[in-house]
This record gives sequence, C-alpha cells and structure tokens, in this order.
Amino acid sequence: MSAIIWRKIISASVSGSLFAILVALIVPNPFGESISSIGEYIFTFILATPVYLMYSFPVILIYGVITSIICDLISKFITRKNNHKKIELILNVIFHILFGLILLPFSLGAAILFLITDKMIQKRNYKFNWVHSVKSLIIPCAIWLIFMGIIYLEHIFSNLNELLV
Repeated sequence: MSAIIWRKIISASVSGSLFAILVALIVPNPFGESISSIGEYIFTFILATPVYLMYSFPVILIYGVITSIICDLISKFITRKNNHKKIELILNVIFHILFGLILLPFSLGAAILFLITDKMIQKRNYKFNWVHSVKSLIIPCAIWLIFMGIIYLEHIFSNLNELLV
C-alpha cells in the first residue's frame, strides 16, 4: 500500500506541473483582458504559470492523491471476484471523472491528467519508495523557480534604462 502512495505523490508532482503549464497556455489571462500580440501572450503565459501552480498543485497533491487511492480501492473491490483488468480500468476512469467534477472544467482536466500520468507510471512496474516521492516534489518547485526567474529577468531587462541612468 505504501508503494501506491509514493507512486501517487510522484503522479501528483508530474501532473500538477503539467496542469499548471497547460492551463496557462489555454487561459493565460484569467481576468479576460485581451491579448494583442504574441509577445504579450508569451509574457502572460509565463506570468500565469507560477500562479496556477501555486494554487493548483497543493489541491492536486492532497485531494488528487487521496481520491485516486480511493478510486483504485473501489475499482479493485468491485472487480475482486472476476479480476477483469479492463473493467477495473473503466471503473477507475469513471471514478476519477466523478471526483474531478467538483470544479468544472479545471478539476476534471486535472483528474484526467492525474489518471493518465499515474497509469503511465504504473505501467513501468517500478517499486517506488518515499525517497522517490520526495525527489519528485522538486519538479513543481523547479518549474516555479524557472518561471519566476524568467519573470525576474524580464523585469530587470525592461527596467535596464532606469538602472543605467
């Protein structure tokens, strides 16, 4: 059971990071202001990614891991007698979608992305431990630091004239 928890934490780290980047690509400006150029779109995307990551990752890590474990347990419980892997997978998808319906469409997208990530990691059939799960938390931290570093550099270069005078 503990190997499952460690795998779920790794899945949350990967899918939470991907989710923040994808949402920032799709909805770079959540306030609905128009974006008039590619440069403005890219900067708004870079600015939105760490914000989306800060708010979505803790939810994906806590709620996503717990509900994904519950989905796995319910699916295995229902299919315990006949042990059909396809039916178990279908039930798992259905339960992930049901738990993901809380904040449409964002949580549904996060739930599906979490499920896909978890199944891809599970397919590798590797035994994870707590060290792997702690190391995986570097992924969202690194993404946050990279995007914040880009924002910081943009701020420095845009104010370079003021600094030199």
